[in-house]
Amino acid sequence: MKAIKIYQTGGPEVMLWENVTLAPLQPHEVRLKHHAVGVNYIDVYFRNGTYPAPLPFIPGNEAAGEIIETGSAVTEFKVGDRVAYVAPLGSYSEFRNIDPKLLIKLPDALSYDTGAAMMLKGMTAYYLLHITYKVKAGDIILVHAAAGGVGLLLCQWGKALGAHVIGTVGSKDKVRLAKDAGADDVILYNEEDWVARVAEITKGKKCDVVYDGIGKNTFPASLDCIRPLGLFASYGSASGPIEAFNPGILAQKGSLFMTRPTLNTYTAERKDLVHIAGELTKAIANGTITIDIHARYPLKEAVSAHRALEARATTGVTLLMP
Repeated sequence: MKAIKIYQTGGPEVMLWENVTLAPLQPHEVRLKHHAVGVNYIDVYFRNGTYPAPLPFIPGNEAAGEIIETGSAVTEFKVGDRVAYVAPLGSYSEFRNIDPKLLIKLPDALSYDTGAAMMLKGMTAYYLLHITYKVKAGDIILVHAAAGGVGLLLCQWGKALGAHVIGTVGSKDKVRLAKDAGADDVILYNEEDWVARVAEITKGKKCDVVYDGIGKNTFPASLDCIRPLGLFASYGSASGPIEAFNPGILAQKGSLFMTRPTLNTYTAERKDLVHIAGELTKAIANGTITIDIHARYPLKEAVSAHRALEARATTGVTLLMP
């Protein structure tokens, strides 16, 4: 089969398109033929070494496809099942072997493209809005990178829950995207004093929760946008990780709560994975949220996809097509 392989960490150019031999299928595994592969910023972290991985490796954590073979011990799935997943590294490939406990069955109404686009970003949006902080009608939420893949879903779902959604974006062409997704107010954080704008929009009340996938560039200023006893949810670090800080700053800003959640923790138990994925597919099916697929690249052109991602030239979801 063909796959993207990384032998040394670095820029997009370290991803090589080459022939790879798939390991023999184990009794507890299934073999997938990938139909669509999700691209996420975490892929960049693994590629550039921010998140270490044993070399060489096939990048990617998200995809959708069809089961073409099952191991002798597999009972929950069968050949022909349509599935999607978020899993350990290996999705930038035409085929892969995988533990079926990581899979969810893809409803017939959802395409493979939607399946590959929805899993990591959609389940992240779900846990942030429904578990990390249970958003309710009347809450004020701030969504950084509101035109990104997770950001657009946070805007849509947050609005559907009755929240007042404030979004920040990096360019004027992204303002309309965020507003169309449900943001009541959108701030150009490169051109405006966004902390002052949040105070103005909320009439000094500030926000109940800030959802931040940017990291270094928006911290600690985000804390000044949160009401006393509010929550700062740092779920990503597109601009670099938040550096060490004195937790006393949380007291100074109003006895704030801060968390660094990950999807792996929220879906560590299969029952939780199935529940969250079920709620996500239900929300897509009933129109509460829509998955915006911004771009599709051939899998062999993963280098171009990563360059666009790191240049902040993407909105919504980018897919790789095997």
